[in-house]
Amino acid sequence: MRAQGVELIAELDTLAVMGFVEVLPRLPHFLRLEGRVLKLIEARRPDLVVLVDYPGFNMRIARAAHERGCRVLYYIAPQVWAWKRGRARRLADTTDGVATILPFEADLLREYGAKAEYVGHPLLDRPDEVLGRKECLTAWGFDPERPLLAVLPGSRLQELEHHLEPFVDIARAVIERRPEVQVAVSRAETMDERLFRGVEFPVVTETRALQRWSDAALVKSGTSTLETALERTPFVIAYRTSRLTAALARRVLHTNHIGLPNLVLDHRAVPEILQDDMTPAVVAPLLLDLLDPGSEARMTQLIHLDRVTERLGTPGASSRVAEMALSIMGVET
Repeated sequence: MRAQGVELIAELDTLAVMGFVEVLPRLPHFLRLEGRVLKLIEARRPDLVVLVDYPGFNMRIARAAHERGCRVLYYIAPQVWAWKRGRARRLADTTDGVATILPFEADLLREYGAKAEYVGHPLLDRPDEVLGRKECLTAWGFDPERPLLAVLPGSRLQELEHHLEPFVDIARAVIERRPEVQVAVSRAETMDERLFRGVEFPVVTETRALQRWSDAALVKSGTSTLETALERTPFVIAYRTSRLTAALARRVLHTNHIGLPNLVLDHRAVPEILQDDMTPAVVAPLLLDLLDPGSEARMTQLIHLDRVTERLGTPGASSRVAEMALSIMGVET
């Protein structure tokens, strides 16, 4: 966004907090930021306020902007299908348009009166700049002829604290059973490499290439699950958070899945391992099965991953959102 000339008033890494209790220490920061945003809206009176994801913060901005007479477009709608269905009614009352990225979301929001439109998933718009398998594995120091297991522990500090060590333990258990398997750990370029100091496996930053050319993957829940599905690599979803947050989530969530590919399909196509079950004894056998080229688990999951891609439709999400924005402002295209 900065490269395109957008004036940033807060860096993304200051906003990357997930969970219920985890956000509490950051509340003063978010309240100060909310005040800054509202002052900007009052001072500049924008023709359109575009809110992207981040519902805990942006739903408040949507109401405030609407009350000040601004038109509002919400892109990447709050997950009302998972929890807080009341947000759907609030979206209908405070926005002039909602652009959804999952195929089932628009119909649900329309039931509550929102002007919702499924625009497709932005992951489909990414340019394909991935090098070949042999070139990538050789550059990382791996043997292209041997199987590769990808480990994706997350792109936030909070996620690394919960996932990095247990994910490495799981990978080690896989190698104990199949010594020929190679392991690579993904590090988001925004993460300090010192956080991975002491990790016994090679750490790479070319995450998309790793997702594409690995034979199987262990992936924390989140957008990376959909990224891995689109690269057609069989994987296991795992996630751990604080016990209090997990307990609260169990009380408020009303969905049978947490992984995006499973939500898109409304079917448990990819195994989901949560909290205390996230151990080598539970997860390693699942990965070993997926690493077996002829296993039924691998073949079945590949079929389901193809269905995920089909369900997401065609590229062009960004252009469709831009068209919605222009339409809301009354600009003819």
